[in-house]
Amino acid sequence: MKEQILSVGIDIGTSTTQLIFSRLTIVNLASSYTVPRISIVDKEVIYKSAIYFTPLKSQTEIDGDRIGEIIRQEYNKAGMKPEDLQTGAVIITGETARKTNANTVLQTLSGMAGEFVVATAGPDLESVLSARGAGADKISEEKRQTVANIDIGGGTSNIASFRKGNLQGTSCLDIGGRLIKIENGKISYIYPKIRELAERHGIRIREGDPADGRVLYRVCEYMAEQLAMAVYLKEPDNFHKSLYTNDGRPLKREPAIDAVTFSGGVAECMRSGGEADIFRFGDVGVLLARAVLADSAFQKIQQYQAAETIRATVVGAGTHTTNVSGSTISYARDKLPVKNIPVFRFTEEEEQDKKAFLEAVERGISLYESEGAVEQMALAFSGKYHTGFRQIQELASWILEGADKILKSPYPLIVVIENDIGKVLGNALNVMLERKKAVICIDGIHTQNGDYIDIGEPVAEGHVVPVVTKTLIFNGTVE
Repeated sequence: MKEQILSVGIDIGTSTTQLIFSRLTIVNLASSYTVPRISIVDKEVIYKSAIYFTPLKSQTEIDGDRIGEIIRQEYNKAGMKPEDLQTGAVIITGETARKTNANTVLQTLSGMAGEFVVATAGPDLESVLSARGAGADKISEEKRQTVANIDIGGGTSNIASFRKGNLQGTSCLDIGGRLIKIENGKISYIYPKIRELAERHGIRIREGDPADGRVLYRVCEYMAEQLAMAVYLKEPDNFHKSLYTNDGRPLKREPAIDAVTFSGGVAECMRSGGEADIFRFGDVGVLLARAVLADSAFQKIQQYQAAETIRATVVGAGTHTTNVSGSTISYARDKLPVKNIPVFRFTEEEEQDKKAFLEAVERGISLYESEGAVEQMALAFSGKYHTGFRQIQELASWILEGADKILKSPYPLIVVIENDIGKVLGNALNVMLERKKAVICIDGIHTQNGDYIDIGEPVAEGHVVPVVTKTLIFNGTVE
């Protein structure tokens, strides 16, 4: 069995907006006489859009109408319709995610881009997507090293480190090429943190000042130095902590970084050798690229060429957001797809004790109550403590006893399990409920508290469903 599904990635960044379409190939890797084992075996980018400057109405507002025009135009060029897409991601990244109407634009695009397209933003997620789009995860696996990808965009620099292919941590700094803008030979905008960084080193720059390449290059040298501190190639100074986006946390010191890759628009300038006109893009991106290349700390560490530079995030969004469920699942077909479902994850201790389990269910439901009414949510656990028939029946009874508010709500009961017990557990729940309540019970999916999931319509002859897990916050080490 082989099936292909289409995915879209749309990235609205600080500097640029772009999209890609990709084809994901799903294959059953099991023999004819065993339970299907379905995996995504190939990811092929089939269309890349032009790269547009992100349209803004002002310093605080995205031009949503113009964004919509760009998306529709590129869909037409690619010969795609929203209904052709089974999965994908629309993300607003960098400084653009802080604009006042960012969420409104996301919701509009999500509806326009396709029925099953996730709309999300978040520096940690962006760090992972850009790193995977750059191929840092594969390089770390092949080289058996700890590799950090530094995606230097217009407004932020997103960092993700991988050890032997496994994600170790993420971070994000307010360092980027468009944090100083140039118009008509003068400085038109300076991000406050960058102005403060310059002043700490005795450099006074203000809006309206002539754009002096030598002065601005010195500022970029200090920005590059801060990036080296973020991966511990230099010891962080007292100012470093203040540069993390949204008061985020740095990477952990261990495991130590063996090598780096660079992606993002600034990395594209690094690879191309820069521009003769240093202010061609109306910012200091070219100067920042030169400063990173010249930084002594980065010159001393192993560097690998990224698979993608300026397109890393959008390629990551279009090809690395989607997983498929296990093949032993149970679902109410008419309730799919579902989007943006918050996940409440039980601890292993809570899975093993009925009293603790019921208390946890009550606590989890209360997190997603609005004015006394429960919101749509998913219950998630490992399932490794309930593998026998009687144990699964017991687990089903615990769920129904604790999830009374969900059962009385208009939403389906959604259960997400790691172990392959989804079909048996789903059947048990349906029998106990006398099939009077819609149940979606999927397995083979790892989630954490705070994740959101999208579950698409069944593929592979109904054996599996595409699932997008959106981990928006996972600073520090990820097991």
